[in-house]
Amino acid sequence: MNSFGTSLKAALRSPLLPYWLVVALLPFGRSSELGTFLCLLGVLLLFAREPWAWRQHPGARLLLWLLAAYAGAALLSAFGSVVPGKSWGTVLALLRYAPLGLYACFAIRRDSKLQALYAAVALVLALWTVDAWMQALTGWSVAGHAEAERISGIFGATDLKLGPTLAVLSPFALWAARRRWGRAGLLLAFVLVLGPVLLAGSRAAWVSYALVALGFAWREARSPLRFAGLCAIGALLLVLAGGIAWRTSTRFQMRMDRTLLALQGTGQSVDTALSGRLDIWRTSVKMVAAHPVDGVGVRGFRYAYPRYAPANDHFLTAESCGVGEGACHPHQLVLEILTETGVLGLSLWLAAGVLAWRAWRRVGEAARMRAFPATLALAVMLFPLNTHLAFYSAWWGLLFGWLLGLWCAALYVVGGDDEPA
Repeated sequence: MNSFGTSLKAALRSPLLPYWLVVALLPFGRSSELGTFLCLLGVLLLFAREPWAWRQHPGARLLLWLLAAYAGAALLSAFGSVVPGKSWGTVLALLRYAPLGLYACFAIRRDSKLQALYAAVALVLALWTVDAWMQALTGWSVAGHAEAERISGIFGATDLKLGPTLAVLSPFALWAARRRWGRAGLLLAFVLVLGPVLLAGSRAAWVSYALVALGFAWREARSPLRFAGLCAIGALLLVLAGGIAWRTSTRFQMRMDRTLLALQGTGQSVDTALSGRLDIWRTSVKMVAAHPVDGVGVRGFRYAYPRYAPANDHFLTAESCGVGEGACHPHQLVLEILTETGVLGLSLWLAAGVLAWRAWRRVGEAARMRAFPATLALAVMLFPLNTHLAFYSAWWGLLFGWLLGLWCAALYVVGGDDEPA
């Protein structure tokens, strides 16, 4: 097995660099599109030499089918959109995920390349984690001062995506630590990432990281009894870490105090605990009832929101994306698909899910193990019993497209050393 350092150098000096740049530049807004553009150039050069190369790669074919469902849902919704220009612009923007994913499929053909990319992504997460710990301890990071209620790390106080992003991508850091330092490294990496995830204050990130912990616990245990034991140890660690954070961090205490309001059992307390999500979800249900077939149009939620929300909805005033617009998106994957793309869109998503499941089952145990970090990250990102960022937005959608391309590539890489016991 190559060392972590060797894998990292291989990633940074190879064709993997453009794909890695997408994640490395995520905290810097549109800068991450540089990697997307370089991947597009790479795919154009490849297809200029081999126009039908995608037909020979099963991962590339799988990717195109999955993206057809994702973009097809948006396309169908655009015809009856409440904001046609926004929806059609989004549909065109989604096309860039095809060359992005195809680049991954052709640049990552062997397990050595795959492990090199995993190591390179783990390095990015390590830097984010160190910066987040610095902000937690000093109040400052390389992006400036922390937000009042949560740490924001390298993403900055005006862009509170550290928690969800770190939680979703954490399988790559944990995988790299496990390969390099064994189970002790896995446990240490889990604890080091846990702190920033908790202090970032995103309840969705807490759920996501708990799911990541369950995924790794099952992989390590390989039996129900051992899995139960590891879950007990993990729960103890979470309680211990949460208790320390509660006693030492005002930010974490504020988030927990708001979360615990849900235990009062009243509708108002639950809505406050969920930061107004209940209001959004009620309005979303009305929107779905009014546009059941093809929705209000992809990215049209915020523009349709005032039409279905009650007059006193607070998202129409102080907390809206823009005064009078309302909530930006449904904050829940299934509701986002239904409100913006309707039953047609949900049907395409479900069909893609079945196709992905069948492909994952067919590739065999060795391939599934090599793809484990990407599979877990994608599963955590799509876990429906959680709140979510907008999957058709430029930023979260790009991360989703990146993960999807990596997963399709990882399922069909060739060769590889045996995994550690």
